[in-house]
Amino acid sequence: MSAAVIVSIRVDATPLRAFELFTEQIAEWWRPNPLFALTPRGGGQLRFEPGEGGRLVAMLANGKEFEVGRITVWKPGERLALTWRQATFAPGQSTQLEVRFEAVGAQTRVTVEHRGWDGIPKDHVARHGFDLMLFQRRLAEHWRVLLTAVETRVRADGA
Repeated sequence: MSAAVIVSIRVDATPLRAFELFTEQIAEWWRPNPLFALTPRGGGQLRFEPGEGGRLVAMLANGKEFEVGRITVWKPGERLALTWRQATFAPGQSTQLEVRFEAVGAQTRVTVEHRGWDGIPKDHVARHGFDLMLFQRRLAEHWRVLLTAVETRVRADGA
């Protein structure tokens, strides 16, 4: 098993609704971070193409699309998994993202697990020269900000 960043948050929504907000409204809660930019030109506006084999794409300001990853698991209300890459990755180089949606009483625990960064060399531009542990700490902080934005979106939607 590769090194992983794991971050969770509870939201006031059913697992299905949390999944829908996460996937269908990603453009509304995603917050770009220059440290983790998907492309050298920024992150663009993200959107999922639903279903296994679908994609997560970023629509860039110049009108071009960048494929962030391919969906490997699409189980609404339960689990989402996909490959994840930045534009600076070599062909065939990627990390893996898994998102789980688990009922906890009247809430849903949304857990993001981002694996595979130990396969990206320390000197790669995406790692900024950080040792793996420091890089993962920074990445975890970024995912915490993103999941807080998901929680804010859930509250705004009254899900």
